[in-house]
Amino acid sequence: MSTTDIIKKSTKKKTEVIADYRLACQSREASLLGRKEVFMGKAKFGIFGDGKEVAQIAMAKVFQDGDFRSGYYRDQTFMLAIGELTLEQYFAQLYAHTDVEADPASAGRLMNGHFATRMLDENGELKELSKHKNSSADISPTAAQMPRLVGLAYASKLFRQNKGLHKYKNLSIKGNEVAFGTIGNASTSEGIFYESINAAGVLQVPMLVAVWDDDYGISVPQEYHTTKGSISEALKGFQRENGSNGYEIFTAKGWDYTGLIDTFIKASKVSRDEHVPTLVHVKEVTQPQGHSTSGSHERYKSKERLEWEKDHDCIKKMREWILENDLATSAELDEVEKEAKQFAKNAKNSAWKAFNESLKADEKEALELLTEAIHESAHKEALQNIRNGLKNALNPIRMDSVRAVKKALRCIRKENISTKAKLQDWVKRVAADNFENFSSNLHSQSAQAAMNVQVVDPVYNDDSQLVDGREVLQACFDNALARDPRVLAFGEDVGRIGDVNQAFAGLQEKYGELRVTDTGIREATIIGQGIGAALRGLRPIAEIQYLDYLIYAIQIMSDDLATLQYRTRGGQKAPLIVRTRGHRLEGVWHAGSPMGMILHSLRGMYVLVPRNMTQAAGFYNTLLQSDDTALIIECLNGYRLKERIPENIGEFTVPLGQPEVLREGSDVTIVTYGSMCKIVMEAADQLKEYDISCEVIDVQTLLPFDINHTIVESLKKTNRVIFADEDVPGGATAFMMQKVLEEQNGYAYLDSKPVTLAAKEHRPAYASDGDYFSKPNTEDVFDVAYTIMSEVNPERYPEIY
Repeated sequence: MSTTDIIKKSTKKKTEVIADYRLACQSREASLLGRKEVFMGKAKFGIFGDGKEVAQIAMAKVFQDGDFRSGYYRDQTFMLAIGELTLEQYFAQLYAHTDVEADPASAGRLMNGHFATRMLDENGELKELSKHKNSSADISPTAAQMPRLVGLAYASKLFRQNKGLHKYKNLSIKGNEVAFGTIGNASTSEGIFYESINAAGVLQVPMLVAVWDDDYGISVPQEYHTTKGSISEALKGFQRENGSNGYEIFTAKGWDYTGLIDTFIKASKVSRDEHVPTLVHVKEVTQPQGHSTSGSHERYKSKERLEWEKDHDCIKKMREWILENDLATSAELDEVEKEAKQFAKNAKNSAWKAFNESLKADEKEALELLTEAIHESAHKEALQNIRNGLKNALNPIRMDSVRAVKKALRCIRKENISTKAKLQDWVKRVAADNFENFSSNLHSQSAQAAMNVQVVDPVYNDDSQLVDGREVLQACFDNALARDPRVLAFGEDVGRIGDVNQAFAGLQEKYGELRVTDTGIREATIIGQGIGAALRGLRPIAEIQYLDYLIYAIQIMSDDLATLQYRTRGGQKAPLIVRTRGHRLEGVWHAGSPMGMILHSLRGMYVLVPRNMTQAAGFYNTLLQSDDTALIIECLNGYRLKERIPENIGEFTVPLGQPEVLREGSDVTIVTYGSMCKIVMEAADQLKEYDISCEVIDVQTLLPFDINHTIVESLKKTNRVIFADEDVPGGATAFMMQKVLEEQNGYAYLDSKPVTLAAKEHRPAYASDGDYFSKPNTEDVFDVAYTIMSEVNPERYPEIY
């Protein structure tokens, strides 16, 4: 019996069909109204899911509690259908309402169409994810939702196959959950889409990818995007057969209500029961309003295409199907459509009213204070004009009130009137409120934040072994894996050989392949694998083999991982630890220190730069107790250097943001980190022979940076400073200088020009001479410090060269 016949025989099913039609009409009307709101100036930009309504309703029918979505900005109907979005919330996001109750996805931080569920409670703790329908937070970059999708599905595999995780019923019911991904057809041209498809096929994880195919990518037609003009045809080689791994690939038409339901039932059953990735290519989708409010699709679509889209509109076709099968009368559907329009309009009006009311208190107070100032000030006319401008502004927002008050304070800056202090207090209070609205939650604000982890010093005794640095890390990782079944590590060569520097040596054999795992060469999805697993409550350590290779993954780290807590205003977290190694090795692509790039693109992650493996182990211990995400960059040349292994290897912690003074001195402060510590210390020894006393400070972490102003305290003593590292000029040395001299007011204590010592503009050349002449060496540090002292006392320190 066909799905249509089943529906016709069931009153309950008929009611469900009409409810689906009603929801599709409500969502469509929301899209139409949203576009108008933008053109009326009530919102900045609009991008909508019109044309995808029926397909998304069909997919929602198989989305169960515990499942996860990783989608994009067309999915409004799906979110409405699973009950995780209301139209009031939809419009609140369009208006950028900063109340988390009004816009639970982002509290006004993301443009419309970016969806997320709040996975954390008010204390920053994970909710019972297995009992909720979950949506990871959307991002705009095309296809960038795909690496995270791999990780969300990979977590289900871990929860199913690792019996040690079965007790975490709040996170998963033995891996029964499917990760649903959505993507537009044009975005499947991105490299990370193919990388993600391949990774999921290799891993064999329960991942369902729905491709909404409307034949265009903005103005560019399908033939410019996809081989064979069809993503399902292009991916046929991924179809599993004869016991091979791979995908089950399905196709459906975006206007075929029953066909879509049948297809998603089949696909989700394969993914859920067999833990196999599936792809549903939804073809013949339309986009009635074009790509977004930035333009009109009439500019690039032919009249014939536009006419075809009208004829194949999914709501029109669903209406025709309902009438053909006598599930409702034309008059009944007319009434449904009328009610849907009014419902959407009421939701829009309600959201707009609530948004404006959230602004009124500050605006009202500003107007009242401006009135007071007019009565007291000699600049009555100017103040009256400022007040009138605010009072008469069309749809005023927060910045209009701030601008008005600041203009008024400029006018009365030389006057001593009582309202002046009130206006100043208003500015300070509103600035604090809007910092919370727009700049909070860059990092965790929970009790488990990394900055709250208790400091535990390493313990040594007379029997503490002197071992290779990599053995310190190995013992640390061994302890972490033993004490918490949620901890896992993966990356290129991490598993069988224990990573290229042997810090995981023997741990796969001890804990199994699910805990210590090899991956392919696919940096973006290694990070995505970690993000998804961390979102689901696991504690992954994702390894990028060398710092130079981080560039492959920097977009996912920057756009997705680093922004997660911020863009959800504390609604989601992914405490992923990204492990890599870098600085001095050999050659252009194996000796990189692109720290400036990292610092500028990864705000929202902590960046830790330990000088040795004991410090690195302490950082791992700190982070595994926290719910923050971080990048740890180990020193490539430190794995074979000898270190004493702490007796409390799994317990000691290293605090973030607290530099360590490696050597006290009185003439020059040298600030550095990582592998440069050894070089700077060698130079300091040599400088001492020439009566120059250097204070050497290892910053240890670049983000956060010197929270207690240790370096400024050193400057009070030495009055001179060198910032040294292996990045290019203007990179991390400039960052450190800005922090110390400008932000922390260290400039006040300088008697000599501050100096940065960095590598050359180019990548480092190969071999020992290449390293020596490309990056700062001991002689460079000596020469810079000596030159500073020569300027101070040329007789005592005469020119050498």
